Formats: sequence, C-alpha cells, structure tokens
Amino acid sequence: MILGNGDIKEYLEQGKLGIIPLSEDTIRENGVDLRIGDEIIRFADMGSTIKISDKDAVAAISKKEKVSGSFVLNANEKILVKIKERVKMPNDIIGFCNLRSTFARLGISIPPTIVDAGYGGDLTIGVSGGAVPIEIEVGTRFLHLVFSTTRSEVKGAYSGKYQNSDGAVGAKV
Repeated sequence: MILGNGDIKEYLEQGKLGIIPLSEDTIRENGVDLRIGDEIIRFADMGSTIKISDKDAVAAISKKEKVSGSFVLNANEKILVKIKERVKMPNDIIGFCNLRSTFARLGISIPPTIVDAGYGGDLTIGVSGGAVPIEIEVGTRFLHLVFSTTRSEVKGAYSGKYQNSDGAVGAKV
C-alpha cells in the first residue's frame, strides 16, 4: 500500500519515520520531495578497465566535491548526489526514489533506487545528465520519495554497508 500525505504525517508525528530537515513543502500528495544537498561525486575516466574487487581502483574513479550555491551537471555526465534530508525508515516501510518530472523533462534520469526498510542515513542518488548541461542549485526539490508498507515488519531490516551514511558516498566494495 502506498502511503498518502496523511499517513506520512502520522508516521512522522509518531517518530516511526524520520526526515530531517523537514520543510513545509516536503510532504506531497503521495510522497515527499527531497532536495539537492551540498555534496556531489564526479567520476574520472581512468582510461582503462578497473576491477570492481579492486578497492583502490574503485576509490580512484571518483572525486567528492563540496557544493555551495549550484553545480553543473554536464551533458551525458553521470554523478552521485547527496540529498539534503537525512531519512530514517521503520521496519515496515520501503521507499521508491523517483526523479521529479521537471528534471525528467530536461532529459535527466536516475536509476531505479529503493530505500530499504530499516535504513537510516543520508541518501546518495545516481544521476545521469541529458543532452545539454544543466545548472542545479543546492536546495532545489529534486527527488520524489514514495513510501510503501510491507505486509509485515521486515525481519533483519537493512544493516548493510551504507547504513548511517554521512554525506555523498560512492561505491563500497
């Protein structure tokens, strides 16, 4: 079942769901709009193939940048973006991350992304640029997070390597 805005407010008031900071326009009809944060990760062209099992090579392909004001998502560029709001998911709700339609209409896309039941921390979202460079301001409503309940509380809720993420986080291998 998808949560409506009344359900979301109830979960927030009860402390079962956490979104910090929570802006006045965050809660929408059937989800929440989340904003661009102050960190991005850009990828470097290494000029050769890397092995996903090589931690040093994986770390070398990306560079974290602090953003103040805005940044440019170049044409066809793939980056990782920190979302401003920190989330805390209960053990009976998952989140579906969707790009706000304005960005999709500009040719930007994100891969299918799920926020697992029990996850807590900053969200880092993969973003693919469209045909033209786009300047994006920090604090812009960017992501629409839709919540769905599970039939029962998840046993062994998320406790993976991205739990309690702080800031933009690249691949952990």
